Amino acid sequence: MRLHRLDITAFGPFGGAQTVDFDALSAAGLFLLHGPTGAGKTSVLDAVCYALYGSVPGARQSGQGTTLRSDHAAPATRTEVTLELTVAGRRLELTRQPPWERPKKRGTGTTLDKAQSLLREYDPARGAWKDLSRSHQEIGEEITQLLGMSREQFCQVVLLPQGDFARFLRADAEARGRLLGRLFDTHRFAEVEKRLAERRRGTEAQVREGDAALLADAHRMQQAAGDAMELPELAPGEPGLAEAVLTAAAVARSTARERLAVAHCRLDAAESAQSAAERALDAVREVARLQRRFAQAREGAARLEERADAHREAQTRMERGRKAEKVAPALELREAAETEHRRAAAAEARARALLPERLAGEGAAGLAAAARRTAEELGGLESARRAERRLTDLVAERADADRQERADEDVLQESGAWLAAWDTTRAGLQARIEFAQEAATRAEQLAVRREPAEARLKAARLRDRLAGDADDARRRAHASEDRALRAKAHWLELKEQRLNGIAAELAGNLVDGEPCAVCGATAHPAPARKVAGHVGREAEERALAAHQEADERRTEDERRLGVVREALAAATAEAGDTPAARLAEEAGELERQFAEARRDASALHPAREELRAAEQERERRLADRRQAEVRSAARLTRRDALDREEAALEQELAQARGGAGSVAERAAHLERRAALLTDAADAARAAEESAERLKDADGRLAEAAFRAGFDTPQAAAAALLDDAAHRELQRRLDARQSEEAAVRAVLAEADTAAAARQPPADLASAERAAEDSGRRLREAASARDAAARRCAELDRLSRQAAAGTRRLAPLREEYDRVARLASLTAGTAADNERKMRLESYVLAARLEQVAAAATVRLRRMSSGRYTLVHSDDRAGRGRSGLGLHVVDAWTGRERDTATLSGGETFFASLALALGLADVVTDEAGGVRLDTLFIDEGFGSLDDQTLDEVLDVLDSLRERDRSVGIVSHVADLRRRIHAQLEVVKGRSGSSVRQRGVD
Repeated sequence: MRLHRLDITAFGPFGGAQTVDFDALSAAGLFLLHGPTGAGKTSVLDAVCYALYGSVPGARQSGQGTTLRSDHAAPATRTEVTLELTVAGRRLELTRQPPWERPKKRGTGTTLDKAQSLLREYDPARGAWKDLSRSHQEIGEEITQLLGMSREQFCQVVLLPQGDFARFLRADAEARGRLLGRLFDTHRFAEVEKRLAERRRGTEAQVREGDAALLADAHRMQQAAGDAMELPELAPGEPGLAEAVLTAAAVARSTARERLAVAHCRLDAAESAQSAAERALDAVREVARLQRRFAQAREGAARLEERADAHREAQTRMERGRKAEKVAPALELREAAETEHRRAAAAEARARALLPERLAGEGAAGLAAAARRTAEELGGLESARRAERRLTDLVAERADADRQERADEDVLQESGAWLAAWDTTRAGLQARIEFAQEAATRAEQLAVRREPAEARLKAARLRDRLAGDADDARRRAHASEDRALRAKAHWLELKEQRLNGIAAELAGNLVDGEPCAVCGATAHPAPARKVAGHVGREAEERALAAHQEADERRTEDERRLGVVREALAAATAEAGDTPAARLAEEAGELERQFAEARRDASALHPAREELRAAEQERERRLADRRQAEVRSAARLTRRDALDREEAALEQELAQARGGAGSVAERAAHLERRAALLTDAADAARAAEESAERLKDADGRLAEAAFRAGFDTPQAAAAALLDDAAHRELQRRLDARQSEEAAVRAVLAEADTAAAARQPPADLASAERAAEDSGRRLREAASARDAAARRCAELDRLSRQAAAGTRRLAPLREEYDRVARLASLTAGTAADNERKMRLESYVLAARLEQVAAAATVRLRRMSSGRYTLVHSDDRAGRGRSGLGLHVVDAWTGRERDTATLSGGETFFASLALALGLADVVTDEAGGVRLDTLFIDEGFGSLDDQTLDEVLDVLDSLRERDRSVGIVSHVADLRRRIHAQLEVVKGRSGSSVRQRGVD
């Protein structure tokens, strides 16, 4: 993978558009990326990672979306990162745009634009770029497949963060395992361990469930067998459980079948005894029934004899009722005629009572003639009745005209008063509109002044706060500088003392017969001796470490002081010297004026709406006034016509009313009199006709009674039976006849008479005997059924237990196999001597490869002194496989990497990072990494070691590879000519390339 060009717009600290030409920088092989703290060196690397993977490295990956956008960017400029690179022989261009809150094109406020991505590939044949995808997911999958690395692996292999590998050298086995697991993606081996453990737990649970089910079947068999079965004293999971259960079940089945055969024999004997008892009971019951039947027949015959007189009387009454039925039609006709005559006479009396006295004695014909004369007189009043109704309508029309006249007068008066005040109303509304418009203009002017005032107030408050922070940082920087000077003086003093006594230190290593490292002599007659207060190497190294620590603290405090001063200068430049309290007052006054102007301006729309409504009201009132004037003129003509018509109708009605109050009153009187006369005439005719019909009915009734054999019609009526009495009497006669026949039939039966001559039957004794035999039969049947159910249940449970045993056998075999595999991969098996988990075993192999690759460069950086080796030793109670030691060629001893000094730790971690990059690259499929970045750590190296490290990095240029170093060290600027400088400014950072063509 080789980077060619990077375009950054409104990203991080870069407010505008910046371009990095990696082709020009890579021509030198080794280039330097430097700049002041906070300028944006790391943001350049973030932009590379964001273009490739759509997210930034490490803890900064939470800063996605709008937080990636530069605070210095113009509102209309969108954040964008474009990276051109070559990977796997393909030249690609990646463009990423995070989500963006941009200003709306219309109106105020902002709107959210979604994130955009574009992947293009250069086509050499056509000499042009072609689009491949705009999908975030497709682009991510394509880049990951081409590079063969995830984002985390890329950040560790290409960006080489030295701090992580320094911690890696000093970390324990667990921490190393976590980092290597992320880089080499060994979670699949941990997933294998997890899956095996889960499968072991699952199969174990299945085996236990199978044993528990088998024991449950055994318990159910014991319950079914009663005392014929004993359970094995074994727990679930113990061997031999299935065989013991099946053996006990076989014994219980055999015992149950023997008991079933005995129960069958008892049941057969009980059935025979019960059949005999039932036959005897049936014979006794039959004799008792016949004896009761004969006794009941004798009692019935006695009762019939006692009721013989009543029976003959009922027969006589039934005979007279049949004769009277022939007279019934004549009786009904006479009763109907009499009822009708009484009703007609009563109606005639009521009708005559309503007539005048002079007409009360008239006959039907005279009343009918009087009714016709009254109807003729009523017909002559019809014309007068129509005239009277028209007169009523005229009065209503006059009243309605008067009401309309009063309403129109009110409209004219109200409209005139409202229109008279129209000019004043319109002038007031226009004045309100003009005042609100002026307030809106004033609010817009104040809104422009508010934001700068608020920004200046914010900067003033920040300036006041930073002033105190600057004093504190200045004091800390001075104190750190004093401590650093004292620590350096102490170190130099100890170093001088050690040099003064170095002869005694060298003499301590002399051995007789071996040459001296200084003079080469093998005899040492007078070696130097250590004096009191001798300074050794350890004391000097402790003083040097204290000096370096104090110097680092001084550098950090000076850096913090510079950051605070820069921030203070920026805040002072923006806020000026005006006190924050005064700026707060000015901002508050502007806010108050702005709020007042907005409140006044808010009345503009209501005032305009009110003016529009008032103009519409004026037009309506003008139209109402015109319509009222037109209606008033039309009413004058209509009122004259109504007066003339009313006079003519009054004259006509005066003649038609006569002595009545009105024509309608006179017509109603005539209508009532005609109706009374008509009703009376009809009632008189009906009474005369009903009297004739009653006389005829009396004659017919007398003749019918004589023919039926009755002396008088009254005697025939007394003998007549109604339907209910006839049915009751007939029922009694029929019942008597049926009862006599039944008694005679029973007394004539031969079996009944024979049974009556026998002694009384003893039914109770026979029933007791049958009940005892039935009870014994039920007990025997119940015992037989229980034995059969016991056998069937034992057979079923035995088959179920046998089937469960067959199913459990392969599960138990699988559990044994899976348990062995799970223990082996988890490092808990007895034959796993080093207690290494599967993932740890794979990581140990990778770590061994990394140590071998890192040693090649570490030996060059340390002039052959140090070698990294992998160790399988266990650390404490932990598991082995992830140990990392360093072999010191000067002492020949192997020690832990945590004992390396600061500078040694740096180039050891650098070698480890480069070795890890080679191994991860091979793991990713051999993708060549032509561009690498190394971030910080060079400040802890002396000149000689720095030269050796740079020589190693320079060797990485073999086969056209380029390395970028990110560092603050000033000495690197003199040693590395190709440079990418990040310059910090008030309007955002920018980049400059130096030492390139």
